[in-house]
Amino acid sequence: MLLADGALAVPLGLIMVVGTFGAAMNPNQVPAPRPLDALTFVFVGLAIAALPARRVLPLSALAVIVAATSAYIALRYPFGPILFAVAVGVYTVASRYPVRRSLPAWALTAVALAVPVTAVQFEWQRWLVELSLLGVFTTAFLAPWAVGTAVRLRRESVQAARTERARDRAYQERLRTAQDVHDIVGHGLAAISMQAGVALHVLDRSPERAREMLASIKATSQDALDELRATLAVFRAPADGAERAPTPGLDQLDGLVNRTIEAGLPVELVRTGEQGHLPASVEMTAYRIVQESLTNVLRHAGPATATVRVEHAAAELLVEVTDTGDGPAETTDAGQGITGMRARAAAVGGTLEAGPGRDGGFAVRARLPVELR
Repeated sequence: MLLADGALAVPLGLIMVVGTFGAAMNPNQVPAPRPLDALTFVFVGLAIAALPARRVLPLSALAVIVAATSAYIALRYPFGPILFAVAVGVYTVASRYPVRRSLPAWALTAVALAVPVTAVQFEWQRWLVELSLLGVFTTAFLAPWAVGTAVRLRRESVQAARTERARDRAYQERLRTAQDVHDIVGHGLAAISMQAGVALHVLDRSPERAREMLASIKATSQDALDELRATLAVFRAPADGAERAPTPGLDQLDGLVNRTIEAGLPVELVRTGEQGHLPASVEMTAYRIVQESLTNVLRHAGPATATVRVEHAAAELLVEVTDTGDGPAETTDAGQGITGMRARAAAVGGTLEAGPGRDGGFAVRARLPVELR
């Protein structure tokens, strides 16, 4: 920052030095200015030297510039580009501080410069004209103050928008994680509940079958725990060395279907069309829709079978889960399941329909737009 401001001070300083010589040669200044001497460039040099510190110490830099300029004017040196440094200092203060601090700084600057100007050049015979000129002189520094204030407000607006976007991304991530937890835990518990029921039913008549069900419960619960840990890893600190598991997609549907079959629900997986490279968000959405649909079948359909159809079309992915169970007479969004699936589909630009199937049972159909590559 100091180097950048120092680079600005060099050309501006040259302009101020050369311009001071030019102002001294202006024959129209009234009253006649004091001739240039070494002290002239001491004040000009102080104003230039303060510029590199203008963003590190804005108020201090402005104070040095104003003090040097006021002394320059009070000693009746010719009006010149030394005032450029004042404009830069006022702009910097306005761009760094709120109005409640920058406006008093501008006012003090105007007063500090108006006093020597009045003492040196004010002619009481032309007091009305002189007052007008003095007003123009002091208010001229309102322009850099206004520009600096506008720049600061714009910067704050951009920062606020950036913060709001970051907050929204964090909220969407938490919402997505909550939906994932709902799907993972719901599916796991539904499968475990059905397996436990079967184990209890055959415990006395077929201990071996009960043992198989208990082993299946163990495997199902372990799978659910592993997936839950991977999903919640996003909330761990990066320093703990934990890595998130790959985002679930269509390549994991076979494992999901197998776990559901082990839970006691016969499921058929039908794939059609040529599978291209799909966006990860679409694959995860399709996986979660199938997972939640099978969970609902486990919970609500009773004795039934289910069919999962995944069709790869030219511009969309069609996902359908149907069952032969005792589906509800009409669709309801009261629960989190269907509402969450519909929200997932909408998040990737798709649609989802859920309701009674054509041949009884219940059906969930999702259309997810894709761009195959």
